[in-house]
Amino acid sequence: MLALCASAGAQLPLPLPLPTLPIPGTGGGPAPQPYGANDGGGFRNILPPGENGFDNAAQLAAFEATKTARPPHNDDQLAMYSNLIYAAPGLTEAQIPNYYKDATFGVQPGDVESTESPRSDVTIQRDKGFGIPHVYGATRAGTMFGLGYATAEDRLFFIDVLRHLGRAELTSFAGGAPGNQAFDAQQWATAPYTEADLTRQVNQFTQLYGADGDQVEQDVINYIAGINQYIAEARMNPLKMPGEYDAINQPQGPTDFKPEDLIAIASLVGGIFGNGGGNELGSAQAYEAALKRFGKKRGPKVWHDFRSAEDPEAPTTVHTGKKFPYENFPKKAAKGSRALPDPGSLRVTLGQGISHSSSAASDAGSSSKSGLASGLQGLFAFPNANSNALVVSASHSVSGHPLAVFGPQVAYFAPEILMEEDVHGPGIDARGAAFPGVNLYVELGHGRDYAWSATSAGSDISDTWALRLCEPNGAKPTVNSNYYLYKGSCRQMETLTRHNSWSPNLADSTPAGSETLTAQRTALGLVAGRATIKGKPVAYVKDRTTYFHEVDSALGFKDINDPDKVKTPHDFQVAMSKVGYTFNWFYVDNKHTAYFNSGNDPVRPRGPNYNLPVWGKKKWLWKGFNDQLNTATYLPFSKHPQVIDQDWMTSWNNKQAPGFRASDSQWGYGPVYRSQMLDESLKPQVAGNKKTTLAGVINAMENAGTVDMRADRLLPLAFKILGKPKNATAANALAELKAWHAAGSHRIDRNKDGSYDSADAIRIMDAWWPLWVKAEFEPVLGSNLFGKIEDVISLDNPPNNEGQHLGSAYQDGWWGYVSKDLRRVLGRRERGKYSRVYCGAGHTGRQTRKRMLRGCRSQLLNSLIKAARTPASQLYKDDACAAAGQQGSQTCFDSIVFRPLGAVTQPMIPWINRPTFQQVVEVQNHR
Repeated sequence: MLALCASAGAQLPLPLPLPTLPIPGTGGGPAPQPYGANDGGGFRNILPPGENGFDNAAQLAAFEATKTARPPHNDDQLAMYSNLIYAAPGLTEAQIPNYYKDATFGVQPGDVESTESPRSDVTIQRDKGFGIPHVYGATRAGTMFGLGYATAEDRLFFIDVLRHLGRAELTSFAGGAPGNQAFDAQQWATAPYTEADLTRQVNQFTQLYGADGDQVEQDVINYIAGINQYIAEARMNPLKMPGEYDAINQPQGPTDFKPEDLIAIASLVGGIFGNGGGNELGSAQAYEAALKRFGKKRGPKVWHDFRSAEDPEAPTTVHTGKKFPYENFPKKAAKGSRALPDPGSLRVTLGQGISHSSSAASDAGSSSKSGLASGLQGLFAFPNANSNALVVSASHSVSGHPLAVFGPQVAYFAPEILMEEDVHGPGIDARGAAFPGVNLYVELGHGRDYAWSATSAGSDISDTWALRLCEPNGAKPTVNSNYYLYKGSCRQMETLTRHNSWSPNLADSTPAGSETLTAQRTALGLVAGRATIKGKPVAYVKDRTTYFHEVDSALGFKDINDPDKVKTPHDFQVAMSKVGYTFNWFYVDNKHTAYFNSGNDPVRPRGPNYNLPVWGKKKWLWKGFNDQLNTATYLPFSKHPQVIDQDWMTSWNNKQAPGFRASDSQWGYGPVYRSQMLDESLKPQVAGNKKTTLAGVINAMENAGTVDMRADRLLPLAFKILGKPKNATAANALAELKAWHAAGSHRIDRNKDGSYDSADAIRIMDAWWPLWVKAEFEPVLGSNLFGKIEDVISLDNPPNNEGQHLGSAYQDGWWGYVSKDLRRVLGRRERGKYSRVYCGAGHTGRQTRKRMLRGCRSQLLNSLIKAARTPASQLYKDDACAAAGQQGSQTCFDSIVFRPLGAVTQPMIPWINRPTFQQVVEVQNHR
């Protein structure tokens, strides 16, 4: 995380005063555009549970009394979304409107539910069908004002939550539930900004980006004015005030918003969904454990097996054969560049330093009373990565128009953490979804005749440096010293502190308590750990290229919303190249498709191995690094993974392109990845000269969404290894698993009887996987190295997500390791061979293939027998299911829970591994 010394703030002027705006009027605004005006046609989407996230005190009371009387448009997209699971893979073109709503610009005649003009240069119209705000501005200022006003109407309490969470003070606002405390700590570790830091970012934007920056600043001012106008009205009219404020003992409602709030929200959103890299310390601990276990010669090779930085078998989005080399580190690091801690000396500090004055802070049972976070221990939880995309070129489409089914997977909330908007004014013509609080522009959606979406990329925009510790008086430093050597001087670390306190409220009954979050900052980033190197104390610090540049990506979103800026696939790529966060972007119009991987990817000097910590010396820092402005030289446009009109594309957060090495926080880009489940259904539809339909692409997406990837990709190898065991328990278990695999390895309840169709096979797989992986690898790796690798990449990512019910699953795990290792045991073809066999090989690995196969079979067989004897009651314990009276249920254990960020809750829906907001697009016309 790229950070500054306190003195760096002196390089920029004092905070800029916001211009005084006239008090908005309520006169008639501009006439809304006709339905379909400037719309190329062919746009549909879905965003459950519903657009409206508002409930006043009366509506909240009605819901609490009945649990069914929800406000209008609160859940009217939920059934459409959840029922698609039963239509696929047999969905027809005629059935698409049953599961995706019309997303054409404007409102159809006769479908207008309301029209209002919060001031004279903007009109907000809502449709009867779903209550989407359609904003029409006569001026750009009015357009932004209307967007802010509509956001407050639909998400006022939500954006208040987000601005507090962005400052790591969720507990002070909503309550001290353990999950809220954890999220505060996580956010403070990611973006520990003081209020002065937030103001600095507001001021520097125009200075760094000139006229474009000035336009964004003016948009922010008018957007916030719209939010504050609604707040002023809500203070006078209780019917406009969200009822949740009473529940958290703040009946007066929120304080006014300011530009710094948007920076705080942007730091939250970008840190969760657009970050990558920065886990060099975890990598280093695994590396040193490998050296200890296998020695200096074999240890690095074993570490390299699991690192999976450039596995030739990894599925990639770009598959034209073109390579995009990035971070091709030398086999031998430059002398004096590597900064590995002395074994056993490392103490990780980032995110630590949290003190609790309440002994009940860790009591999971105290988290909630009314259901704001019942059974989930906190308001927020997100998948490690998100989103998928399936795109088919015009040449493989029956209609001759490209096909796209794509969207972000941002977990599930009530109301949703995305909101939909349809916006039309000078320089903006777009409809889609955006994160409320930073939704000045549509972030995922469509313009006049094109659509775009994104998946998280996780590219390497963070690094870890080592700095010598010192004392200003020349005394001998220790690992606890708060001074460091940089550019020839001994500098003091800046200590950043956030103190939060809370009291019980109607939404959160956690006993009164407090927390103090601390972080330390240097000229090269946040202090992530302390250790010794050759006996001398050091601090490890993290840099992130987007630190202190949280809002800069607005430049790309501003352009993608502008019909004059985007008319071709190349225009789209140029626009998204301005997004500093690390995302994969996809585009379709009526003739073309495109892909671009965004991110402020730093250009690193050749020599060091940046998979591991590097000394913070000038010659090893990012090229062009400026520690005053937090900037560097970034990878040029042409070097970013990209393609136009590839025959078909899929992305499920997988590797971008050959040559583009995985970041040090991504060890899962191996031969098995969840994007292959999309490929399995889509590739047969477009093979050779075949052509498909939009319904066919939807079927491919939804069919993959219920597949257990472990079973789909790896059971055939286990079947071959195990053969026909004599043990009856194992034989019966294999019979169950083979029948499930033959049926598609789905976790689905098609007859809706409350049980999975292959319930016993699923139980066996769920119990077997962790036992299988440990049996295959731990005997060779030893418990210490096995654990260190598991700290970097977990064994599994099942649907339950450790009780969080996030929907997203099979993102990162040991599946690729299992595949490549077992294929080696079986003597099958593999590319990018591991340095040795692990299953059944023993520590030395010096055994014949026959003996290794026998040993591997024995290890897997014993683990399977143990798994087959594991009862469901032991596997499926879950707080949310217990609260719902379904403890022990597989389907409940996997189910999606809409985590309440207000008081109106939503029912669970069946598990589906699918985007939260999703577009289906077949553009018909172009300018």
